[in-house]
Amino acid sequence: MSEWLDSLMTSLAGLTGSPWLWVVVFAVAALDALAPFMPSEGTVMAVAVLLGPDPAALALLAVVAAGGALAGDVAGHGIGRLAGPRTLQRVLGRDKGRRRYEWAKAAIHRHATAVVIAARYVPGGRVAAGLATGSVRFPLRRFVALDAVGAAVWACYAVVVGSVAGAAFSTPAVAVLVAIGTGFVAVGIAEVVRRVSSARDVSHVTNHRPTGLGPTMTSDNGNPCRNASTSSPSVAPTARASSPGSRPFSPRSEGGSSKPPTTPTPTRAGSSPGRR
Repeated sequence: MSEWLDSLMTSLAGLTGSPWLWVVVFAVAALDALAPFMPSEGTVMAVAVLLGPDPAALALLAVVAAGGALAGDVAGHGIGRLAGPRTLQRVLGRDKGRRRYEWAKAAIHRHATAVVIAARYVPGGRVAAGLATGSVRFPLRRFVALDAVGAAVWACYAVVVGSVAGAAFSTPAVAVLVAIGTGFVAVGIAEVVRRVSSARDVSHVTNHRPTGLGPTMTSDNGNPCRNASTSSPSVAPTARASSPGSRPFSPRSEGGSSKPPTTPTPTRAGSSPGRR
């Protein structure tokens, strides 16, 4: 961790005052939406520490970081829209990425706004939210609007945390370490909230599932009947009750009648069937 932090601080310090600093911030913030191992949040915090108490530079940092995050999220949404859910399920396999994708896809139908805005605080959430919203054909304009809000909030949060840590600690490396630790705490809280919300959604679906359903009625070839009633057997239509001494109902009765078959009465030759 210390070696990575020292390397990051050295690289960013060499770019301070150069236009390439903003290119790096934009690129890292964008690529984090496709490759979750990119340290976008740590990079923004480190740059905020190096910039010091400069409101104009910090505001520009927030704008560039938010723009990069929005561009990356829209790219992920486009990839999900082009690939579709089946292709994504095959590509993601059975690892954590697929589980995040399935969670985001299921949560979009109930909490679309929260998923698009706040998923970036969950590990791998940005990737999952972008791919999932695209694969289910979530409206592009609404996604861009919600994601712009989420990207702006995220960028301001990272800049503020980095700036406050830089003002509180004289050593830049220590300030960045504290800022990144604060980010880890925020990610942990977001993950706990996500799990609680997922468990609550599962409980809600289970408790509100219709009860009293009987078995699915099928036709002779095993296919479900389209117009078959799935109500409880106690209220299903039954055959007309017969007297205790009558023969039980047989589905093979002639003409499909619900009446029990009757035995014809022999008649004399030349007599009418209605007379003995």
